[in-house]
Amino acid sequence: MGDEVSGSALAHWNQSAYRAKLQAGREALAQLLADRRLDRGRPLTGIELELDLLERSGDPAFANEAVLQYLHTTVDEEALYSAQHELGAFNIELNLPPRMLDGAGVSWYESDLAVILSEVREAADKAGVHCCPIGTMPTLFTGHMRIDSLSSAKRYRVLNDGIMAARGEDVHIDITGAESVDFSCPNIAPESANTSVQFHLQVDPDGFHRYWNTAQALAGIQVALGANSPYLFGRQLWAETRIVLFEQGTDTRRADERAAGAMPRAWFGERWIDSALDLFDENYRHFAPLLPLCGNEDPLAVVADGGVPSLQELRFHNGTIYRWNRPVYDIRAGRPHLRVENRVLPAGPTPVDICANMALFYGLTVYFAERDEQLSDGLDFADATANFHAAARHGIQADQVWPGRGRVPARTLVLEELLPLAAEGLASLGVVRGDAERFLGVIEQRCRRGVNGASWQVARVQVAEHRQRLERGDALRAMVLDYAAQSADGRPVHEWEV
Repeated sequence: MGDEVSGSALAHWNQSAYRAKLQAGREALAQLLADRRLDRGRPLTGIELELDLLERSGDPAFANEAVLQYLHTTVDEEALYSAQHELGAFNIELNLPPRMLDGAGVSWYESDLAVILSEVREAADKAGVHCCPIGTMPTLFTGHMRIDSLSSAKRYRVLNDGIMAARGEDVHIDITGAESVDFSCPNIAPESANTSVQFHLQVDPDGFHRYWNTAQALAGIQVALGANSPYLFGRQLWAETRIVLFEQGTDTRRADERAAGAMPRAWFGERWIDSALDLFDENYRHFAPLLPLCGNEDPLAVVADGGVPSLQELRFHNGTIYRWNRPVYDIRAGRPHLRVENRVLPAGPTPVDICANMALFYGLTVYFAERDEQLSDGLDFADATANFHAAARHGIQADQVWPGRGRVPARTLVLEELLPLAAEGLASLGVVRGDAERFLGVIEQRCRRGVNGASWQVARVQVAEHRQRLERGDALRAMVLDYAAQSADGRPVHEWEV
């Protein structure tokens, strides 16, 4: 969502022309695949990290303009990252440049994230606020759900208008977990409660389907171990409430379309795939365009001339379809490539936690995707979908259905079977053994102690409510300020004091 929408694009918005360009872009991508013109180099990785901003009181701070202004005075062309708006005025997004993981690549990510977050905290301090890498903002309440809570960037207002026009009715958030929320909103502000970390993995185009299918099969494991979003609008809901909130908050279907079984814009998927084109075909078939971006490029002519098409319509449309594992066509140094964007995990809690999650994802994905026998051969897609939602509900206490094991606690599966396989996958990427042992050791300790970000938040709120006798709102404020302080300290969440 980093591309801004210009006034020119808005003025020339034409749905029919846009759909024609989408189809042309799909055919151009198919030709690039057939001609083997997409990059097949060693796999690059990348990270996007979204953050929340807090007032000194623990309430959300709608101050991203000020924080970004301070950041942009220090970030230059040689910086470790770029920073930009996200949906809510209390969100910012950080993007790290792509890199290999070989050698001490995971440790480099950790040290870079620590430096970057320190710079963000310094900028936030100048603006009189805190920064907080967390899944859903615990102190965001329904009274904050106003259109002026969105970032000032034009693309978010256009996205709001597109989603609300497509729905024809208010956004309805209806979630039942440990407690429940039932709330209607005339804009998409509820979605701003979510912040996430996204892992990118560039893959061989011929093997894209193996990597995407594997990432889907592993999504439940990732969410179970990494859940960090138990509170929304003052209520304890799912361990990773972000999942169901995303599905409901970006839903463009009208009531009759929902009743008829039309696909929501954020959904797990409908089947295992055989090619990246399957996903772009689903995009075209199931989802109307939301944002206007129709350029002058003739992608088929560019491909016929031996050039590299930008496919901007296809890319922009893909960016408004919120798959948990999204296909990405992109260009780097003049070379087009495909990558998997893994979007299932919440932000935080610390750089070491983020990098532990990264090590588990990259290690397991590479291990299973490169085997002759695929996870998708022994796992029904319906079971992978159910695993994902069970993990979102129950977090680190979730069960998972797994080939050869049946139903098994996620913690047991990881400890008994998956950690050594993740280590093998990391070794095949050239990651040094010490890095693999250290970061997978964080995952091991989470499993042994039964502690992740979500379980820590719940335990900390219970302490505030029962020992300190605080009302829920004040308990949440105390918890999130403690969370922000311990996050800045840098120790993994399973070691935090409650």
